Amino acid sequence: MINPTTNHSSGEPRKRRDVLKAGLGATAALLAGCDRPSEPAAVATPAPAEPKKLRIPKTGMYTGAYIEFGDNEDEVTLEKIDRFEEFVGKHQAIIASSSYWGEQTFPDANVRLISRHGSLPLIFWSPWDRPYIEGRGPDRFGLDRIVAGDHDAYIDKWGDAAAAFGEPFIVSLGNEMNGSWFPWSGKFYGGDKVIPGTVPPRYEGSEMFKKAWRYIVDRVRARGAKNVLWVLHLMDFSDPNEDWNLAAEYYPGPDYVDWLGFSLYGAQFPSDADYPDFLSCFDWPYTELTLLDSHKPIMLCEWGVAELPDKGDKGLWIREAFRVMKNVRKYPRLKAAVFWHERWQNSATDNIGTDENGGKFSDLRVNSSSGSIQAYRESVSDPFFLSEVQWAEK
Repeated sequence: MINPTTNHSSGEPRKRRDVLKAGLGATAALLAGCDRPSEPAAVATPAPAEPKKLRIPKTGMYTGAYIEFGDNEDEVTLEKIDRFEEFVGKHQAIIASSSYWGEQTFPDANVRLISRHGSLPLIFWSPWDRPYIEGRGPDRFGLDRIVAGDHDAYIDKWGDAAAAFGEPFIVSLGNEMNGSWFPWSGKFYGGDKVIPGTVPPRYEGSEMFKKAWRYIVDRVRARGAKNVLWVLHLMDFSDPNEDWNLAAEYYPGPDYVDWLGFSLYGAQFPSDADYPDFLSCFDWPYTELTLLDSHKPIMLCEWGVAELPDKGDKGLWIREAFRVMKNVRKYPRLKAAVFWHERWQNSATDNIGTDENGGKFSDLRVNSSSGSIQAYRESVSDPFFLSEVQWAEK
């Protein structure tokens, strides 16, 4: 299945941001024994009480945000959450943050704070080592080393901590794997190389990703972490945009996925040649995910656009986004959307391969202008966009 031609006139995928950030300190102290391989987790921790069950809303969709949580995306504070909710005039059903493998920790304080706030944690769990630089390929947390058992101890301790937390949360494991910038991207593991004897053809890059995904999920589940919900989180348009790199190649199967999701960004950089509208970025990726599974709910795991008044009107872009997301006749399975609220300074060589953005800022914050915050606040006030998590009755 060939991906339809992207409506981005530049042809470039829309990535979260440039992550070449200075000032990262020395690696945090490793958890004891985390980096030593262990035998398969035959003895799991005692199973906790059955966790609450997240309800997929029949009407409406959950609204959420990532809120400038620092270089490692894990500096979660109640003050930042409260400030964002004051901006938009609405409690957030979902709060997103990250857990990088290079930190060798479980984000216990973060998920507990978010849960106490009455929100559902979404964790981007990234097999990535310091320095967290895009495009440099696999590091010590390479997918092949994961499936070889090199990091079993860390995965097991992460799973133990997840089980001990006990409350439901969503995990985006190895997000945007159909891109070309993160070290777990399929392109770094054979890409388009066909596995001999496979009919229809299977490809080395995506098969390695699926193998690692299943391996990690199995180990976390073996630790009794029934409260973890897994979202397969792709980029809206694959890069490279070829058959071997499409969403279907990365789907590990219905038993290993609870949600399907993708990132969607409009223009992000001052050098962007165009300001693509929300619908042109959304329609095909949503459709592509519906073809993977006929029942799984769909989430916009990240969405946003930069304040670039010489290229387009951010307020109008945001209003259109909410109108599209509310079109239940055409997009009935969209059940959550997480806004990326962040401003950053681009490095001399940004992640679309030009130095034109060096030293310049990309401002995706909801309050980047009066027009932006007004558009977001008025649009999200619609009761369709749910501010509270719903739980299934026992």
